[in-house]
Amino acid sequence: MPVRGQRNIRAMKVFNLCCAHDHRFEGWFSSEQDYLAQTAGSRIECPICGTKEVQKLPSAPRLNLSRAQTPQRAQAATAQQEWLTVARQVMANTEDVGDGFADEARRIHYKETPARNIRGVASSEQHAALIDEGIEVMSIPLPGILKQPLH
Repeated sequence: MPVRGQRNIRAMKVFNLCCAHDHRFEGWFSSEQDYLAQTAGSRIECPICGTKEVQKLPSAPRLNLSRAQTPQRAQAATAQQEWLTVARQVMANTEDVGDGFADEARRIHYKETPARNIRGVASSEQHAALIDEGIEVMSIPLPGILKQPLH
């Protein structure tokens, strides 16, 4: 029975996860079955690069029964929140030119179109060619979750 004034806290299973690019993060699930269902439905996504190629690392599951965090976990959560803040700022202050990124970056560089902040998709070969031409570009993996409405 909960103590008066406290909410009933539901236990969550916390798994250490890793994406195909070796980004490590935690996933919180209501049960092992919830984790398996989300994995089967490709609903788990790396918060750093957005890939859905995610696997559970071998470890003992931990039950979180309180909101208290160790300083190290709190620091990691803060770093992740800061990264997501930067990613949101990039999304809000750039124009998405999609697959035409390399061509549009060249047009801007050679003053064929007005200068503006753009983002998009370029292959590693296109990225290298832009650098060779003296066009400054930066690869920033943006999580796919940022392309969805935030609540």
